[in-house]
Amino acid sequence: MNFDLADLRAFLSVADFGSFRVASENLHLSQSALSRRIDKLEMALGIKLFSRTTRKVELTTVGRAFVPRAQNVMRELEDALVGIKDTTERISGLVTIACVPSAVGYFLPAVIKRFHASYPKVRIRLIDEYSSEVLVAVARGDADFGLTYIGTQEADIDFEPLLEERFVVACPVGHPLARRKRLTWKELSEYEYLTLAQGSGNRFLIDQALSRIDRKPQWTCEVRHVPALVSLVEAGLGLGVVPRLAMPPKGHSGLVSVPLEDPEITRVIGLIRRRGRELMPAARLFHDMLLRARVDKRTEARPRHRGEVRT
Repeated sequence: MNFDLADLRAFLSVADFGSFRVASENLHLSQSALSRRIDKLEMALGIKLFSRTTRKVELTTVGRAFVPRAQNVMRELEDALVGIKDTTERISGLVTIACVPSAVGYFLPAVIKRFHASYPKVRIRLIDEYSSEVLVAVARGDADFGLTYIGTQEADIDFEPLLEERFVVACPVGHPLARRKRLTWKELSEYEYLTLAQGSGNRFLIDQALSRIDRKPQWTCEVRHVPALVSLVEAGLGLGVVPRLAMPPKGHSGLVSVPLEDPEITRVIGLIRRRGRELMPAARLFHDMLLRARVDKRTEARPRHRGEVRT
């Protein structure tokens, strides 16, 4: 049926006051707007609710029978809204999320803001660490769940994919390669190259892919975390290979992303949690909110192609 709660509220107000003028003043509507709401409700129900003349308005027999039903609908809705409000006000505690640094900026800020607005008594703690540390934090219960790209092969870990992204070359806008549509690893080896340290999951994926080619870039500087690597590239120390999510938004830095191939490397970002462990209510609410946020397709989430290196 094509009517809404505002139409029901308008009907009950006219029925209560017995006057379109008084009801419109009570609802802060014009009389013509109020009349349109009543017409809409009558058309949707297929019945006449009021008998109207120039002097008075009266409920029809069907209209009088409809009043208690409309009142019940409004009362149940109000009770439900009060219940929701009470629930949100009661939920408190601490939600701990382990997350690889390169994914923090893309996934978490908007969700944390939305979550805090809905559940202001819940505090959020982030553990931004290597992928291996994220996995350990979730496995031993230091974090409620994690956001990372490893764990699919772990027997005690559930992995729920969110999106797939490729690795790109972080390149200053003034660099000779900045306008290139794509680069190969062989071409990259001719320039100053910055890399992530051994022990990083991203470094492992890169080394694994480069084991198949002869000519590899020789690094001049090594750092632990992806954001630090991006900062050094922005400072002009060289070029670096990073996940697409780690790149600053366009217009917010002096960097561009250049797709990398031969080989092309991708990784799948997902949510991990300990298998068989029930999340506490606050953690479950945040986890589900994060899952709903994955519909954002602004990054290169795409199907794999033949010859691509899986991560």
